[in-house]
Amino acid sequence: MTKAGTTLTASAAPAAAVRLPRRRGIELALIVLAVLLSVYGYCAVGLARTGTVPPGAAGYGAGLGVLALVAHLAVRFRAPYADPLPLPIGVLLNGLGLVLIYRLDLQTPGDRAAPAQLVWSTLGVGLFIMVVLMLRDHRLLQRYSYVCVAAALVLLLLPIFFPAVNGARIWIRIAGFSIQPSEFAKVLLAVFFAAYLAANRNALAYAGRRLWFMQFPTGRVLGPIVTIWLVSVGVLILERDLGTSLLFFGLFVVMLYVATGRTGWIAVGLVLAVLGAVAVGHLEPHVHGRIEDWLHPFASIDAGQGPNQLAQSLFAFAAGGMIGTGLGLGHSILIGFATKSDFILATAGEELGLAGLSAIFLLYGLLVERGYRAGLALREPFGRLLAVGLASIVALQVFVIAGGVTGLIPLTGMAMPFLAQGGSSVVTNWAIVALLIRVSDSARRHYDGRVAP
Repeated sequence: MTKAGTTLTASAAPAAAVRLPRRRGIELALIVLAVLLSVYGYCAVGLARTGTVPPGAAGYGAGLGVLALVAHLAVRFRAPYADPLPLPIGVLLNGLGLVLIYRLDLQTPGDRAAPAQLVWSTLGVGLFIMVVLMLRDHRLLQRYSYVCVAAALVLLLLPIFFPAVNGARIWIRIAGFSIQPSEFAKVLLAVFFAAYLAANRNALAYAGRRLWFMQFPTGRVLGPIVTIWLVSVGVLILERDLGTSLLFFGLFVVMLYVATGRTGWIAVGLVLAVLGAVAVGHLEPHVHGRIEDWLHPFASIDAGQGPNQLAQSLFAFAAGGMIGTGLGLGHSILIGFATKSDFILATAGEELGLAGLSAIFLLYGLLVERGYRAGLALREPFGRLLAVGLASIVALQVFVIAGGVTGLIPLTGMAMPFLAQGGSSVVTNWAIVALLIRVSDSARRHYDGRVAP
């Protein structure tokens, strides 16, 4: 009873103290499981190929375990409320990629890629740790959005001044050292898109003229971001990096849709994608050849020239069946020079089967879902757009690469996240995981403390 004689209502009662769990123990347990599965795969390859456990199995397991443990400690120290799944997923996919590359190395003695990939993976985890420790708040990136877009454009332009590799100018090679700048540019552009769209979301959604079925923003608002996107895609087409140009296009459309909530942008994006694909397919001989291979994958066999890479990839998937031939027992090496990069998914499909391939896709899907979940949990628009953009990068890459090697869409020449050989790719993907960790920590930290049960 109060002094006035009234009864204290239930709604005025103090809220119970409920503290959200940090779940770092779950993350550690999943990391241990990921490392053990990777070591098991490494040993299985050695037993299948030579009949003995590889002599470096203990060192491989210890190295991967130490890297994962240090990354976990960084998260525990700086991002205690972060989602517990992205880091273990990254460790497992990276470990499986090292196993597959090592397995292919055994059949290509003159081309050892696993040691270099391990070094790049170490650098990637180092960058992950640096981002988690030094970036206290993801919103700091919003201040440097124009610096990010300037750096991205410079990175995209640099390969023009270097020789083409396999018909594309996407590499910078100096004294045996090579990087793919577009891999880093995609993260920088995601930061810029998120910052610009967050600052202009109301004008993009409600200002401008209505044309047909949707409302188009004014040129003053939409012009700068469209210009940046067109310059980026134009440079990539000039360099014949069509896979990354398709990725940038999809990223732009997805983030514009999320910022405005207008489903019409999806329709516009699909129409433009079809028109662009038809135009490039007719005007660019390199692309036209890939479309012909996609439409007629067995034409080279009918002509007596033997199977091409896509046909060999389809044969590998068919040979894998439901449960696969077993690690180390497939023949995907017949695909050729791109076995460890573009077509490494064919090795996974042949030796792990449909079951293993489905598990890999589920891991990617779970990583993307956790990124979207972190974005939806945030109230501020920049973090929401950044999380959705970074998760969409992974989703688009997986779709484009998996679609290409399975014959769903024409080949585009990109690296499967974490799995494929490619130092720039693995470093960039670890940076994406680190940013998702930071965003998810901010999202859950908001609910820490005394909340209603």
